[in-house]
Amino acid sequence: MRVFAGEDPVTGKRHDLVEVIPAGPKAPALAEAARTRLLNQVDEQRNPRTNSTLDQLLDRYLSTLDVGRTTHRMYTRYLEKHVRPFIGKLKAGAVDADVLDSLYAELRRCQVHCTNRLGKDHRTPRDHDCDARCRPHECKPLSASTIRQIHFVLSGAYNKGMRWRWVSTNPVTMATPPAARTPDPRPPTTEQAAQILAEAWRDPDWGALVWLTMTTGARRGELCALRWSHIDLPSSVITLRRSIAQDGTHREEKDTKTHQQRRLTLDPATVAVLTELWERSCQRAAALGLVLGHDAFVFSLAPDSATHLVPGSVSQRYSRMAKRLGLDTHLHSLRHYSATELIAAGVDVRTVAGRLGHSGGGITTLRVYAAWLSESDQRASAGLLARLPARPEPAVEPFERAKTEPLSPREVLAADLRNQILDGTFSEGGFLPGIKQLAAERRLSVSTVHRAMELLRAWGLIGGEPGRRPIVQWIPPDLFESTPTFSDGDVYEVDSAGEATRPLEVPENCRFWTVVVRGPRGFESRPRHVRASLDDPDSFRPHLVGILRIERDVELSASEERSSEYELEVRRSSDDATPIITLRWS
Repeated sequence: MRVFAGEDPVTGKRHDLVEVIPAGPKAPALAEAARTRLLNQVDEQRNPRTNSTLDQLLDRYLSTLDVGRTTHRMYTRYLEKHVRPFIGKLKAGAVDADVLDSLYAELRRCQVHCTNRLGKDHRTPRDHDCDARCRPHECKPLSASTIRQIHFVLSGAYNKGMRWRWVSTNPVTMATPPAARTPDPRPPTTEQAAQILAEAWRDPDWGALVWLTMTTGARRGELCALRWSHIDLPSSVITLRRSIAQDGTHREEKDTKTHQQRRLTLDPATVAVLTELWERSCQRAAALGLVLGHDAFVFSLAPDSATHLVPGSVSQRYSRMAKRLGLDTHLHSLRHYSATELIAAGVDVRTVAGRLGHSGGGITTLRVYAAWLSESDQRASAGLLARLPARPEPAVEPFERAKTEPLSPREVLAADLRNQILDGTFSEGGFLPGIKQLAAERRLSVSTVHRAMELLRAWGLIGGEPGRRPIVQWIPPDLFESTPTFSDGDVYEVDSAGEATRPLEVPENCRFWTVVVRGPRGFESRPRHVRASLDDPDSFRPHLVGILRIERDVELSASEERSSEYELEVRRSSDDATPIITLRWS
């Protein structure tokens, strides 16, 4: 029996309702009953208006879905990888609970949907030579939470399809997804939290971010979007109202996950941490002639704090830190730590939910973390502080710490090159290896090598014009005995053989200056840093002699005799070309 039901809005073709009647003596009566039933469905608009496939239904559903960019991408990826290849070509109305249960069974079998058990799991999808990391394929099921998300996406698509009259029923409601996994948060212990803070505080800015994550339980995107205008230090209140969403290389600032802002009370220790962070940020900006704006980001790598951190990079840095400590944890565990410690301190679940930004009046918090207790937000702030490990003080500034205890790849490369300069591998006036050569040898990005060179330049070990190969400008002590050593600042008197005999007495108010030696036939030395005093001009003479030994390649005695042919300009710094005084000895 075929009944005309209008034009298909998807394909534009004739749309018929079809029902097959089995042959037999009662076939005419059954056909008439089917005809009446189908006509009533058309008259009452209870019939599906299209014969579209599940792929077409999913395409329409995704085009109308109003969710965040990252959520939309996640739904699209799930459907493209796990649904469309199996049942996408079926008619949307032909999908039933049996089809969906079979799909879920396949997802529980193997997450890559292998067809050949003799395959291989490669370490990377790129072209490569297989080694021990490429192993025989082992089927691993898709996680129960991912299958449940696919189940909910399909349910949403069919609910929309029923409203559009593309299908008459929602078969997803009859399917059986895997049971939800019992929540099992594993926050760091108090001892592990102390380890994490001690390691993080080697860089005060990074330590402040980890500390604030522990005390507020904020999400990483919320901390990346935090601005100084959101913090009221005199009132000890912080407002979380924005978040940074990351989709691959695309990042955007949006509202929070629950689309609500929340105000949190800060304990005195956290206020002190943020106050010190503000002062450090202002000092860095002022050193470059910049001023922090009202909407400057709290955590930023830019000198003026005008750009936010990348959420993915924050998680990666935390994971690397945890790996160095031998801990199996991740950044989101600090939210679990904050919640469990608040509850252990006697704070009620509604207050904990409010601080963490859980929706539903604390249902999520209650289900995941603990039973009902009662306290206020002020008690939450003070109670958590009492259970936090003591805030460690940074042993050394990150700038100096990187010389002996490098952490990042940039610092490791800079420290290695510094050691090679100090031991004479790269001599004064020589060139360091090229940027691309170092990047290839160390398997680092070009930008990482550039940043390592910036660190060496800041240490005063290399010079040269930007864009050219760096030139070593540090003088090893064994080549320049008469110069001050950078370890203790002493100036030594040398004998005729060039051996140091005794320290010269240098006035207490001496400091480091930049000097340039000029001489016959237009000779001009490179700028060098020396320690001497303007109150005692003769304290500069050993440096003049030493520079002549290095740059003019003459013996010590000859340098002493010919020093009267040269003059020494004293400048405040290498960036200031105007001499303060010019010295000449007869």
